[in-house]
Amino acid sequence: MLELLVCSLLTIFPDYLYRRYAQGKRIGREITLFSVWFELRWGIVSCLLLTVSLITLIFYYHPATQYVTAVFRSVPIISESVGRVAEIYVRGSERVEAGQPLFRLEDSTQRTAVETARRAIAEVDAAVALARADLAASDARILEAQGALQQAQDEYATKAELNRSAPNVVVARRELERIAVLVQTRQAGVAAARAARQVVEARLAEQLPAQHASAVAAMEEADAALAKTVVRAGVTGRVEQFLLQVGDIVNPILRPAGVLVPEGRGLRQIGLAAGFGQIEAQVMRAGMPAEATCASLPWTIIPMVVTNVQGYIASGQIRSTDQLLELQQFRQPGTILVTLEPLYEGGLDGVVPGSSCIANAYTTNHEKLSDPRISSGKWVALHVIDAVGLVHAILLRIQAVLLPFKTLVLGGH
Repeated sequence: MLELLVCSLLTIFPDYLYRRYAQGKRIGREITLFSVWFELRWGIVSCLLLTVSLITLIFYYHPATQYVTAVFRSVPIISESVGRVAEIYVRGSERVEAGQPLFRLEDSTQRTAVETARRAIAEVDAAVALARADLAASDARILEAQGALQQAQDEYATKAELNRSAPNVVVARRELERIAVLVQTRQAGVAAARAARQVVEARLAEQLPAQHASAVAAMEEADAALAKTVVRAGVTGRVEQFLLQVGDIVNPILRPAGVLVPEGRGLRQIGLAAGFGQIEAQVMRAGMPAEATCASLPWTIIPMVVTNVQGYIASGQIRSTDQLLELQQFRQPGTILVTLEPLYEGGLDGVVPGSSCIANAYTTNHEKLSDPRISSGKWVALHVIDAVGLVHAILLRIQAVLLPFKTLVLGGH
């Protein structure tokens, strides 16, 4: 309607002023519906064509949408394993701090695993004590074997000396050979005792520390599994839709416990998400100025800026299934997702997260107009494109003024 009024000021209204005041024609006599149509038919047709062209120009280069939402991030409250709820620490709509316990699952199996791991560590510690005793016994056996070897060597040396002074008189040759074999046996005994000590040392240095480390790792794993039975808040926020009762089964895939809405930056992390028509894909660019008004903050125009334009349309998404694709399922044309962020810090303060909004985006050609090589025709056209954005800005402000009355009075809410 506003575009029609603007166009009529350029066509119909000047013609009426000329005929009324210049020619002296009067309304109801010379100026009737038939005379107006007959005399102003070219102006009326031109007004309609100009109106359609102006509307097309405005809505193409300065797109608007009512599919705008103040989106925010939410975190599902889920456990890392399936279990039955044993204890609940908070209730719905409560504020929680990061790391605060929310509920606990039944943990008898995990506690048993922790006790088993603790007993395994105790067994390894006992084996270390036994190995140290075996090491002391090995040292004693080495001393014993060395003493027997020294005794055999002394006896062999004595009898060998006697045999050299009087061969086969005092000591028989067979006896000397037996003592020589005994010395070799005692040497083997010393080597065996030292090897046994090396085995005990290897147990103390390699095997038992590895077993102790494995037992400690099993203990830590059991402790971690036990800790997972207590579900904690990952971020500071507010718990919503938290309707758990003791005895409920929680499944991380099929049955989350509730939703955690982060506070602070989490509520403004995305800003406004707007869905624009597909025909406007060629003009939507990151960096475009925009404006928005939200139902939860009436009579307020929020300066925004386009920060991201999604390069694909969600309605065309497909995934691998066991059924062939049927294009009739894509009846909804879908929109181009655009992210809007406030131009100034705190611009969304007062807007309730999840609120419905209306947004305009404006095409700006300032850089192109600053080019000294631009032609006159293009310079005029770009100026017209930028200037008609004022019409859309006026329309947005009219919508912002009428939004409360439309919602409360006409909507019956």
